[in-house]
Amino acid sequence: MTVRLVIVDDHPVVRDGLRGMFVEQADLEVVGEAENGERGLAVAVRERPDIVLTDLRMPDGGAEFIRLLAERVPSARVLVLTTYDGDDDVLPALTAGAIGYLLKDSPREEVFRAVRAAAAGETVLSPAVAARVLNRVRTPPPAELSERERTVLGLVAQGCTNKETAATLFISETTVKTHLAHIYTKLGVSDRASAVATAYTRGLLP
Repeated sequence: MTVRLVIVDDHPVVRDGLRGMFVEQADLEVVGEAENGERGLAVAVRERPDIVLTDLRMPDGGAEFIRLLAERVPSARVLVLTTYDGDDDVLPALTAGAIGYLLKDSPREEVFRAVRAAAAGETVLSPAVAARVLNRVRTPPPAELSERERTVLGLVAQGCTNKETAATLFISETTVKTHLAHIYTKLGVSDRASAVATAYTRGLLP
């Protein structure tokens, strides 16, 4: 069975290179290509390929492009081929419906295997990407701060000492220290400054 592909990438050299690679494989055929998501969607709708091999960061690309492909051409499986492997790229792409995620430094044989596997309905991930996904699955979501802990951290952010915080909240300094210990654990930090900075970053403090 011949696997029919559409290549979507905004770099002509990349498209040319991929097309040249696939010519060598009797069972892999490039039936179309496009330089952006909008054009890629039109080509995929017209050609009804088995695989859409796409970059992520390009005009009209990314997770929204993958979602539209899944909606408009449900028979096509989306295989991402990109240079970006951050959580902000990998997870949205997979959530949107991509069946696989490869990096552009992958050996050509790995790309060939991935295309064939994806066409057979198998999920394909580069080792680095697979490690990120597993780490995200294994890492529990950050614990929420209680209302009292937020109040304590808010006073710390204002520059209050433990003694001043205790006086303001009518609690003991020991209780303040206990709250801070819990805060450090939940935020994954080890000191007051890091706790305040992390809390601001996560939107836990106004």
